[in-house]
Amino acid sequence: MTDPKTHLHHYLTNARDAVLWKLEGLGEYDIRRPLTPTGTNLLGLVKHLTCTAADYFGAVFDRPFPDPQPWFDPDTHPGADMWAAPDEPTAHLVDLYRRAWAHADTTITSLDLDAPGRVPWWPADTADVTLHQILVHMIDETNRHAGHADIIRELIDGAAGLRPGATSLPTETPEWWTERRDTIEQAARQAAGQH
Repeated sequence: MTDPKTHLHHYLTNARDAVLWKLEGLGEYDIRRPLTPTGTNLLGLVKHLTCTAADYFGAVFDRPFPDPQPWFDPDTHPGADMWAAPDEPTAHLVDLYRRAWAHADTTITSLDLDAPGRVPWWPADTADVTLHQILVHMIDETNRHAGHADIIRELIDGAAGLRPGATSLPTETPEWWTERRDTIEQAARQAAGQH
């Protein structure tokens, strides 16, 4: 991968795959339930990343994503792109994310890295961008949310790691992990003067 665009696209693709991997094997409740005080949930992350991919690789380069995204309607509840309503099937939202990927991939392969775009929701002094900038931005955005998904999945059933077959974690017993967590907890208490 000596071509910079191919290299960047590779990193974006890996991050996308990691996000969807975090849904595998879970039921509807676990995919949708909020596990942080702000409501972060796995399917909401997928829905949000669908929006960002569709907009940043679509509208920014005058290539509107053709599928409707009703959660952007002005009358919709704020933050509706961060959770799934009961009438939004998981399969539909995952398929929409994959269609947003395909649309983004067409933009990426069709344009040069220095192709100009405009992000109308950014401040005017930073709104003019290139495909290169948007690729970097979306790698950052997608990896950030892949990290959220990793933590949410670990809270659900203990599954963690980078991707199937390469978790980047030591292979240890559940007892080892419990001991490790207890060691870290004790170190934190000692550092805070809580013996």
